[in-house]
Amino acid sequence: MNVRLHALATTTPKVRRYIQQQPASRSHASIARELGVDATTVKRWRRRSDVTDRSHTAKRLQTRLTPLQEWLVVELRKTLWLTLDDLLVVTREYINANVSRSGLDRCLRRHGVNRLADLMPETEPKASPKRFKDYEPGYLHIDIKYLPQMPDETERRYLFVAIDRATRWVHLEIRNSKSSGDATAFLNNVATRCPVRPRIILTDNDKAFTDRLLGKAARSATGKHPFDRLAEAHGIEHRLIRPGHPATNGMVERFNGRIAEILRRHRFTQARELEQTIGRYAWLYNHHINQKALGHQPPIGAMKEWYRERPDLFQKKPVNLPGPDK
Repeated sequence: MNVRLHALATTTPKVRRYIQQQPASRSHASIARELGVDATTVKRWRRRSDVTDRSHTAKRLQTRLTPLQEWLVVELRKTLWLTLDDLLVVTREYINANVSRSGLDRCLRRHGVNRLADLMPETEPKASPKRFKDYEPGYLHIDIKYLPQMPDETERRYLFVAIDRATRWVHLEIRNSKSSGDATAFLNNVATRCPVRPRIILTDNDKAFTDRLLGKAARSATGKHPFDRLAEAHGIEHRLIRPGHPATNGMVERFNGRIAEILRRHRFTQARELEQTIGRYAWLYNHHINQKALGHQPPIGAMKEWYRERPDLFQKKPVNLPGPDK
């Protein structure tokens, strides 16, 4: 039988059993002299019933928190779901000012509450977001986004955005207003510059796009709005989202969210810097940002694939364009 002894052990299991078999009348000192060990060693083994070494790990880890304080910390964690750093602030302020971050983490691990995800109640799985209906290239979502006013500007400007549903290709323009004149100029540029031939465009009910009226004075679109007339001239069907359902135009709204994130992360001192940043991002998005919905390729890659299969949907061959000047 293999016996594992402590590296500094002065007795063997046989000697320990001999010590335990000695009558109570014999003193610790006499047994110690007989075996050539310390009296403390004899006393320890006479108290035990086994002869194996026990763990030398401290029975209680060194910590600055008392048992009561540990209980309070654990209850705060379970009740308030505080992160480790937030819990550290509360603990130092109200429970123990000397606790360390690592010590608090060890406390949470000892009590099995180190993972917040395990403490939170289970929730019903979120429903999978609805996918856009598949269309061939030529179905474009169009929207307008407000831009922040720069220090060197006297008024705010607007970002017109068009995105193709099938390929995610985008076209952006910054304009001084969101009038019907700017909207029609933007549509004309999209219709002539987009490699795909636009067949359908979807917009919201902004007066820049339609003369449809909502509310008490509800009225359907007459088709006489300048935007409608230009769309008809280009052979494009203009569709409007249902009032109160902005998610219908969610594809362009999500792209606008990307632009909003860029605006939050950068500090611009002049309008020119804003224009250059948005222009560089549009080029990067079209030519280099891979998208899961496109099979992990950028929009230009998806356009090229469609062009090989359906060149009749295009008005010009899609090619990689050089990046904008810095």
